[in-house]
Amino acid sequence: MNDSALITTGLPIALAIIMFGLGLSLTTDDFRRVTRSPRAVVVALVLQVLVLPLIAFGLVKLFDLDPLLAVGVMLLAASPGGTTANLFSHLFRGDVALNITLTAINSVLAAITIPVVTNLAIDHFDAQGDLGLQLGKVVQVIAIVLIPVAVGMAVRRRSADLAARADRPVRIFSVLVLVVVSVGALLGERENLADYMQQVGLVTGIFCLASLTLGYAGARLLRLDKRQAIASSMEVGIHNTTVALTIALSVLDSTEVAIPSAVYSVLMYVLAAAFGYLITRRHTEESLHRPAG
Repeated sequence: MNDSALITTGLPIALAIIMFGLGLSLTTDDFRRVTRSPRAVVVALVLQVLVLPLIAFGLVKLFDLDPLLAVGVMLLAASPGGTTANLFSHLFRGDVALNITLTAINSVLAAITIPVVTNLAIDHFDAQGDLGLQLGKVVQVIAIVLIPVAVGMAVRRRSADLAARADRPVRIFSVLVLVVVSVGALLGERENLADYMQQVGLVTGIFCLASLTLGYAGARLLRLDKRQAIASSMEVGIHNTTVALTIALSVLDSTEVAIPSAVYSVLMYVLAAAFGYLITRRHTEESLHRPAG
């Protein structure tokens, strides 16, 4: 799969279109909004940028994963949230404006955090012989993450109508690309698939549930309101796995590194939907049993 034109050329182009679509949904006000609810933004960003990689590292060590799969889990942990998090937040009545702000900031931070976390993982798990994220590849990561977002924001600034018309097609395209790449990555390693699923299926499932729970519980413990907690949960728990898959397959040239993200991209929809249902149902039941007045 690594050598196909679909991966080497098509996937980075597809990701550029997806990140361009993300840019179409953002304005400079989304970055400025951090000053209006700084505590909510800081809580979610600290959880996502600092705590999640530590949780992923602990899981990788606990389950003693193969070095390339371990790097893949760390790459997944470093990948930002995305527009899917915004959608789930909307479905479960979260603070979507907060999600949009977090997505905007995360898209910038990811250009730094992904190379740092991935290179540390490559060094720690002694995968240098198989992988390398040198300066040229770091620049490639920055380019595919940041430049399309900036272009999308510029287009929206010039034509809000065009941005609005393009939003739905780009979202549909994003889902299709994620499905095709995830299935392709899994099929590309079909001979080892059962073994990989045994190794990373449980790890990625636990990581997803831990991320969702941490995002929600951490926000509530720090006295953020219900809507902000839901937004934090979805932002922290739902990763932009297309970014992780593109870096694994097109930049690092490793299908094995892509496997955790491919598995996660399937699990996160099911687990995020179940988690969202449980927390909103619990909130509804509490409201019904709360004494009037």
